[in-house]
Amino acid sequence: MLTGIVPETARDFGRAIIMPNLVPPVITSAQASSYKARIMAALPKGSTFEPLMTLYLTEQTDPDDLTKAHASGLVTAAKLYPAGATTNSDSGVQNFERIQPVLERMAEIGMPMCVHGEVTDSDVDIFDRELVFIDRVLDPLRRRVPDLKVVMEHITTVEGAAYAKSDPGKLAATITTHHLIINRNHILAGGLRPHYYCLPVAKRETHRLALLDAATSGNSCYFLGTDSAPHADDTKESACGCAGIFSATNTMSCLAEVFEGAGALDKLEGFTSLFGPKFYGLAPNTDSITLTKGKPVNFPSHISTGAGPVTVFDPGIDLHWKVVD
Repeated sequence: MLTGIVPETARDFGRAIIMPNLVPPVITSAQASSYKARIMAALPKGSTFEPLMTLYLTEQTDPDDLTKAHASGLVTAAKLYPAGATTNSDSGVQNFERIQPVLERMAEIGMPMCVHGEVTDSDVDIFDRELVFIDRVLDPLRRRVPDLKVVMEHITTVEGAAYAKSDPGKLAATITTHHLIINRNHILAGGLRPHYYCLPVAKRETHRLALLDAATSGNSCYFLGTDSAPHADDTKESACGCAGIFSATNTMSCLAEVFEGAGALDKLEGFTSLFGPKFYGLAPNTDSITLTKGKPVNFPSHISTGAGPVTVFDPGIDLHWKVVD
C-alpha cells in the first residue's frame, strides 16, 4: 500500500502530518523512526517530501520517550484516539485521566496534540459524537491542561467550527477536502456509497456550509488536514466496510474549485500552506506549486497498489483547476 500511495501524496505536497494508527500502532520513538524510514524509501527519486511523524497516545505512553522524540525533531505531535473511534483505534484511550501526566509534559515542551474528536458511547448517535466529545472530553481536558496546544482533526460540525476559534494560538482545527464537498446524502441517498464513508461521518448540509465558511474565512485557526485514507476497494466494498476517503491525488484541484466557488481564491494559500505551519511552529515551505484553470481535468478513478486498487475521491463536480508546476 505504502509504495503505491506515497508518490500520490508527494506529488503536490511538500510535507504532511503522518498519522500513527497502523497495526501495530506507532507508540514509541523507535517505531516512528522505522515508519519514517519506510516512507522515505517509498518516495520517488528526487522528491523533497518531508513526513512529519506523530506518536499514538496510549494510557501507557512513556513521557520521557515522547520528550526525547520531540526534542530530536523526529516527532512533531502526538495523536489522541478515543478507543474504538476510527480505523485501528483499539489501542486508544479509554480513561482520559490516565494520560494527564503525558499531556502535562506535552504542554511543558510545547508539543501539540492532534485529536480525533468523537466519543464512542453506544448511547450517543453517530451524528452527535463530535459535539458530545467537545462537551464531555475535550473542553474539560483543556481546562485541566490549559497550556496544551490542540488540533481538532477533521471537524465536521457547526459546533466544532465555533469551538475551534475560541482560544487562538492554543486551539486549531483541520478541515478535510471531502467534508467541504459532501454531506450525508452523498453516502446514503439513492443507494449506499461506501467510498464516501469516513469517520467522522459527513453531516447535514448546514454543517458542510459552516465548514466552508470556516475554511474560506481567512481565520488562521482553520487549516487543511486532508485525512487522506487509503483502503483497498475490497475492504471498502464489503459487509463491514472501512472508513476513509483517499483524496491526495486531486485535493488541490478540488480545493481550488471550492474556494473559487466561494469567491475566496485569495484565501486558498493560507488554508493549505501557511496556517498549519504557523500553528505547529514551522517555517512555511520555500517551494511552491502553480495551478491553472482550463477545461475539466480528468483524474484516475483508482490508484494501483500492492494491496489492491484504491478509489480516488470523486467530488461529483467538474474540476477545472490542475497543478502544472
